[in-house]
Amino acid sequence: MFPFKDDNPTYLTPVVTISIIVANVLAWVVVQGLGAEQSLARSVCELGLTPGELLRTAQPGTVTPLGDHLECVITNQPHYWTIITSMFMHGGWFHLLGNMWFLWVFGNNIEDSMGHGRFVVFYLLCGICAAGLQMLVQPSSTVPMVGASGAISGVMGAYILLYPRVRVHTLVFLGLFATTVTVPAYLMLGYWILLQVLGGLPQIAGLQSGGVAFFAHIGGFAAGLLLIRAFAREEYLLRRPTLPVYYRYR
Repeated sequence: MFPFKDDNPTYLTPVVTISIIVANVLAWVVVQGLGAEQSLARSVCELGLTPGELLRTAQPGTVTPLGDHLECVITNQPHYWTIITSMFMHGGWFHLLGNMWFLWVFGNNIEDSMGHGRFVVFYLLCGICAAGLQMLVQPSSTVPMVGASGAISGVMGAYILLYPRVRVHTLVFLGLFATTVTVPAYLMLGYWILLQVLGGLPQIAGLQSGGVAFFAHIGGFAAGLLLIRAFAREEYLLRRPTLPVYYRYR
């Protein structure tokens, strides 16, 4: 199921959500060269988060191939800023577009629940927690992590708690055909997090070292569930007379 809109109006203009999308697109264009091989590889190696390098659990000089004649080399100087910069790097067009679409569908309502400033902090904290769990599961990995999906997973975790019964319109692909299905948010997002848990099982068993950072998604989602109680503002939630409020600020 791929969401394309929800029946959840907002009061605030989602300036932070839009700004994050613009920042990711600019990073893709300016820093990653629209996916040009050399620019993409350099940005992933230098600005992606490599657990083994950050935690100093990988041997300096270890080489990780990224493609033909392209490789990342572990250094003995951890680059802690990559915890943030990795959230704005992506591995390809579909990676970028998919992440930004999910952020647009769900991010505006979460920004609306807490205000602009709080949403910036919330988003970054979810991304940091996402990276933290992935590093905990694979501390010696030499594969750089990139993408906004960990932070966006936090947005989705917050959404399922705040608006579980809001109708989400999704595309469902059936072979060569596609149809639209409208489901409650808890079903769409519950299905999504179940896929992440199932996908992460091989990483726990050590059977998968690269590819999708499933535990970053799980960590971000869990962070969103927990942090929304501290960041959501009761007066912002209660101004929605047409929507039931499933969360009460305490």
